[in-house]
Amino acid sequence: MVGAQLRDTAQELAAVLWREHTVYRERSGGMVIRGEHVRRWISLAPAGGRDEILVRAGRILDGGTTAPARSEAVVPLSAGTGVLAATCRRLLADAAADAARPAPDRETAGRSGGSRKSRKPRKSARRNGRGRHTGFGSWVILVCVAGVIALFAYSSAMHG
Repeated sequence: MVGAQLRDTAQELAAVLWREHTVYRERSGGMVIRGEHVRRWISLAPAGGRDEILVRAGRILDGGTTAPARSEAVVPLSAGTGVLAATCRRLLADAAADAARPAPDRETAGRSGGSRKSRKPRKSARRNGRGRHTGFGSWVILVCVAGVIALFAYSSAMHG
């Protein structure tokens, strides 16, 4: 019963949101609406409550693959297509804002995005030789500063 209602809701929602769209069923039983021309997707899936659906939105990447959802909301299925469309537009706007942000540098990219399967295990900083310890150059600078202070103190004591 929920599957048929979810499919009908997805069809209605797709027609309200985009002229060009593709609607299909996910393996998990949810429905996906793809808008290739706007490079966005929406997923509708049953949520924890009987009359609730989980709505997620994300981007379609180059090559047609989908980026993981960055935003989601739970909406009552009985709320109607208008409320559901408004929620989807808000989530799509969040996904568009996410796409507009500059790409993170290499150091933060491994922690914030991408799929977990594609990540390589990171070596600890100590094994790389770049741990949080005082390096040789820092010790040289500290010794030089200490030497200048000692020389200043020595000369002040001799001439004072």
